[in-house]
Amino acid sequence: MTPIAPGTLSTFTAALYAAAGLPEEDAALVADTLVRADMWGHSSHGVLRAAWYIDRLRAGTMKPVTEPEVLVDAGAISVIDGRDGVGQVIARRAMLDAVRRAKQHGVGIVSVRDSNHHGALGYFTRMAAEAGCIGVLTTNGSPAMAPWGGRAKLLGNNPWSIAAPAGRHPPMMLDIANTVVARGKIFLARQKGIPIPEGWAIDAQGRPTTDPVAALGGVILPMAEHKGYGVTVMMDVLSGVLSGSGILDEVNGPYQAERRSRCGHMVMALNIEAFGPLSRFEARMEEMIASIKSVPLAEGFEEVFYPGEIEARNEARHQAEGLMLPGQTRLDLVRVAGELGVALPEGW
Repeated sequence: MTPIAPGTLSTFTAALYAAAGLPEEDAALVADTLVRADMWGHSSHGVLRAAWYIDRLRAGTMKPVTEPEVLVDAGAISVIDGRDGVGQVIARRAMLDAVRRAKQHGVGIVSVRDSNHHGALGYFTRMAAEAGCIGVLTTNGSPAMAPWGGRAKLLGNNPWSIAAPAGRHPPMMLDIANTVVARGKIFLARQKGIPIPEGWAIDAQGRPTTDPVAALGGVILPMAEHKGYGVTVMMDVLSGVLSGSGILDEVNGPYQAERRSRCGHMVMALNIEAFGPLSRFEARMEEMIASIKSVPLAEGFEEVFYPGEIEARNEARHQAEGLMLPGQTRLDLVRVAGELGVALPEGW
């Protein structure tokens, strides 16, 4: 199996979405978000998910042409109804709107209801960072976690991301879920046929498991025990309750093709220039990164990384070397391409 160039993979994936009914610009966006996640080293949010989104389009639970409706337009604040459009398209429009409002008011906040899963959140918060803002994005998701002390799924892993410009460095970016691990990593383990580490999940009977299939039928554990549980609840407040979208088990995942997603987001941009010179902020960020990276190393470590640095390095490496996709992911893409009449890339 040979690596595939990111540009080739992106063009191919965009062709799949165009064949599924997305406008070309939107198809290219979705493809870029998925391939970029693979390049960052987050294959759980990469083209592994391509077939899932296409299944949702076919089922009619996600509309190929995204036509969000603005419900509230109040200076720094906006509320958008995504109307079951494509999650990545909605998230991009919301972040661009938040940045535009931040440039006018210092802060821009866009609350989104009835959207869809939109892949790696860092893709969108980095857009804000590249525009001289601090970007924040929260979302809720389908049940993956039990309330602390329980063993029945009710809460999503409800990820969140913050990104900020970092001067001469790639943006500082945090993109995490509130479970010990993103559920997509368990799907990836299932794709590869490998066990998951202990401490990631319990099965349906509440017993620890290293079987990814049993884990997906059970409960993924929260990070930091009760603290992760508390954070995920508050992310649902910001994403679901505030926007008027689905909450808790009203939200359905991207792999549940027959069910409307009903997920919500909270998108925020802070215009750094409204707080002081951007140059000063970036200089201080460079100082912060230098201090972080100069800390003496603990045993077993070769380097200290700032948040987002590993992703930036992986992106550069994969741009040069290409991407290796799991065998099952390739097979899924071949199947979808055949069904949609899309030619496979040369050498596939």
